[in-house]
Amino acid sequence: MIPLSERLKQPKPLLYDGGFGSQLFARGIELPNSSVANELHPEDVVGIHCAYIEAGADAIGTNTFVGSTLHLKMAGKDPAGCDRLARAAVEHARAAVERSGKETYIAGSLGPSPGAIEADSGDTSFGIANHLVRDAHRRLADALAEGGVDFFCIETMFSAREASIVADVARQYGLPVAVNLTYKYTRDRGSGKVTYKTDWGHSAPDLLEIFSAGEFAGGENLLEHVDMLGLNCGAEPRREEHTGMPYAIQGIRELREAMAARQIAPKRMMAYPNAGMPQLDDELRSYYTQTPEEMAGHLSDLLQEGAYFIGGCCGTTPAHIRAFRSALDASDQHRPRPSGQTFQGKTSDRQ
Repeated sequence: MIPLSERLKQPKPLLYDGGFGSQLFARGIELPNSSVANELHPEDVVGIHCAYIEAGADAIGTNTFVGSTLHLKMAGKDPAGCDRLARAAVEHARAAVERSGKETYIAGSLGPSPGAIEADSGDTSFGIANHLVRDAHRRLADALAEGGVDFFCIETMFSAREASIVADVARQYGLPVAVNLTYKYTRDRGSGKVTYKTDWGHSAPDLLEIFSAGEFAGGENLLEHVDMLGLNCGAEPRREEHTGMPYAIQGIRELREAMAARQIAPKRMMAYPNAGMPQLDDELRSYYTQTPEEMAGHLSDLLQEGAYFIGGCCGTTPAHIRAFRSALDASDQHRPRPSGQTFQGKTSDRQ
């Protein structure tokens, strides 16, 4: 299997996996911290990975979304277990790949801290100190890199500032880095223009500005060290037209336009949204509104906007990924080249 940095130069899109926590729930596994499943339910973790690989995923993410010391502490677990749980997560992902016999990349999942950070709140009485945030991400990244992940997937970031802290940590390992923010619908009262922003008010242009300024990277332009930019999650409870695939399409469009406006060299874009909005059935069990067929039906529009690495987040299942695989295989169109430019990949010590 060629390194991901080389694979990203090829025009054929890549398929990521789907929701993990929701798949644990579907198996009747409910934990205060899902990363604990790496020890308590190892066969289920491997089984979920296997199901996504069998469905056609080109890459799977480790079960470490809430595996940091900060998350473990919040859940009443021993923070010292971070390293052990992370290494187990990589082992389970690798076991699934080996069991499938298919070439599959393994992403080290790095999720957001469990609360506001100092950089956004302005102090540590409300926010988590920046150095604690950095240390927590570094410890998790250390274990994931040691385990042998193929790339880092920084995901569900509500703050572009925290994302930049994590990206500064992740770039130290010489592995490809993907950065995904989670946006919500906003509308300018004056112009009526719709813009997606995170919980901390960061839009796609803000992300590019914060990363290029390098405030949390010693002045280094972090965009030069990031291989993929994108979005994930993002259920908008009051606007169905801005959830799931429509959300991904709008968000990728705004990111593409922001990069073009700043004359940033084209980067691969990643999108893996929720399966619509979560609802409760008559027995008070949660379900998501967008079916595999419905989401797959939007795939050509998402590719047309420039998405390259596509998957699903909360509520998406192996059935969704299988439908995505079929749609991708049946489509002759690949991601259009932004502004007529050819993607060359980034030049760095990873090449």
